[in-house]
Amino acid sequence: MPLVVGPATSFDDLAILLGPKRDPDASVCWCLSHRLPAATHRALTGRARGEYVRELTARAVAPGVVAHDDGEPVGWAAVAPRSELPFARSRTIPHVDDLPVWSVWCFRVRAGHRGRGIARALLAGAVAYARDQGAPAVEGYPVDNRGARVDLTMAYVGTRALFEAGGFTFAAATTGVSGGFPRVVMRRALTG
Repeated sequence: MPLVVGPATSFDDLAILLGPKRDPDASVCWCLSHRLPAATHRALTGRARGEYVRELTARAVAPGVVAHDDGEPVGWAAVAPRSELPFARSRTIPHVDDLPVWSVWCFRVRAGHRGRGIARALLAGAVAYARDQGAPAVEGYPVDNRGARVDLTMAYVGTRALFEAGGFTFAAATTGVSGGFPRVVMRRALTG
């Protein structure tokens, strides 16, 4: 069965991909650090983080997309309207214009499944989902690592090459840095 990417509507899938591996009370990221304002992110701890994600999967608009390989969840990409995210108020990630773009900002591919093009499939799935929801464009804020190796803990933002392969073009420089590399705004128009 081929890789299938679709809206993240199953909390169980996200618990496998994003939740704590051993201690259910651990305050792991759950891909909330760039979804919530900083104060809310810090205040939400332990199991409450997972419950917040459970609520996100029940909304009409999914919090992102999940890749399944033979029915098993193997990857995640966060995608949502930028207006709902801290990126809307960021001092390091500039707004290119006033278009109501969607942002894709976090990728996660499970160990044992990396190196198979899943991140590319996730990016394509995030673009398709944003298009289906009426987004006029999608932005990402990856590192511009120029081919250098990116530490896996910081690779969650993606690379410029990943976004270029997905049809995105450079839109702006930022003052953001991740893993020692500068971040850039990459954009893909979905209309016109």
